Amino acid sequence: MRFKALFVAFVLMSFYGKAQHLFSGQIDKAHWHENVYLSVIEDYRKISGVYPEQIIAKVTADSLGYFQFTGNQLENEHRIYRIHVDNCIENEQDANHFSGHCDDSKEIVFIAKHNDTINFPFSFNKQMFCDVKSDNEQANAFIKIDSLKEDMRFAFGEFRSEANRKLNNKKWFKTLQDYGKQLNEPIAELYIYAFLSERSNSVHSYYLEDLKNNNYYDDLLTRLEARYPNSPYTKQYRSELTSDEYILSNTSENSNFNWTYLLYLLLAISILGNLWFWLKLKASKSQFNKTTKEQLTNQEQKILDLLLNDNTNKEIAESLFVSLSTVKTHINNIYRKLNVQSRDEAKSLFNK
Repeated sequence: MRFKALFVAFVLMSFYGKAQHLFSGQIDKAHWHENVYLSVIEDYRKISGVYPEQIIAKVTADSLGYFQFTGNQLENEHRIYRIHVDNCIENEQDANHFSGHCDDSKEIVFIAKHNDTINFPFSFNKQMFCDVKSDNEQANAFIKIDSLKEDMRFAFGEFRSEANRKLNNKKWFKTLQDYGKQLNEPIAELYIYAFLSERSNSVHSYYLEDLKNNNYYDDLLTRLEARYPNSPYTKQYRSELTSDEYILSNTSENSNFNWTYLLYLLLAISILGNLWFWLKLKASKSQFNKTTKEQLTNQEQKILDLLLNDNTNKEIAESLFVSLSTVKTHINNIYRKLNVQSRDEAKSLFNK
C-alpha cells in the first residue's frame, strides 16, 4: 500500500515536473545589479524595452551571477518573453522605466511555452544575453532575425543614395518575409512585421506600397488564426492590418480622382464669371450713360458728344452754327449737371 502511494506520488511529481518551465543563465555582476526580471510580452509593439506592467517574476542572481526562473504559471502555447537586468533604482522604478526605457539595461527576447527548458549562457568574451540554448527550435528565432536586421542596416548604410534605398527596400522586404516563413512560427513573423511597419522606420512608406499588392500580410493573418486563434497577438495584428488597409483604400480612392478636370472646371467657372461681370458692368455703364445724358437738353447732348470726340469750342460753335460764347455757356451747364470740372473728367465719366 505504501509502495503504491509512493508510486502515485512519483507519477504526479513527474507529471507536474514536465509541465514546468526552467529558464536559467548567468549575468555579469560586476556591471549589473543582482536582480533579474522575467516579462511576458502580449503587445508585439513593446518587444524591446522595460515595462513594469509586463514583469511576471523577479529572482536574485547568486554570488557567481547564476539565476533561474521556474514554475508552471506560463501559457501552454508559445508567447514572447523577455529577461532583463538594469541598473535603475528599484524603488524609483516607475520614474526610471517611464515609457518603457531604462538607459542602463540589458535584455534578451525569446519565444517559449509552459514546459520549455532554456539556458542563456555567456558567449564570446563573457558577453551575456547573446545566445539561447534550448530544445525548442523557435526559442532563438528573435536572435536570428536580429542578425538579419543588422545585415539589412549595413546594406542601407553602405551607400546613402535614393537608388540604393529603393533597391534595398525591395530586396530586404522579401528577404525578411521569406525568412519569417521559413521559421514556421507566425509569432516570429510578427517581430519582422512590427519592424517593417513601424511608422518611425525609414522603410514604412515602402511597407504601405507593399501592402497594396502583396498577399503576404493576409497569409500571415491566416497562419496566426490557424495556430493562435485566441492569442492577443492575432487580435492585435488583425486590428492593425484592417486599419492600414482601410487607410490605403481611402487614399487610393482619393488618388484616383483626376485633379486636372477640377482645374479645368475652376478655370471655366472663372472665365464665365469674368465674362458675366464684364457684361453686367457694361450694361450698367450703358444705363448710367443713358440716364446721365437724359438730364441734358438736346443742344447740350449734341455739344457733349462733340466735346467727347475732342472737338474744340470753336469747332463745336461752327458745327452747330452758334456763337463761341453760347458754346461756353452750354459747356458750363453740362459740367454743372454732370458734377465735373473739366473735359478730362467728362471723358473719364463716359470712358472716352
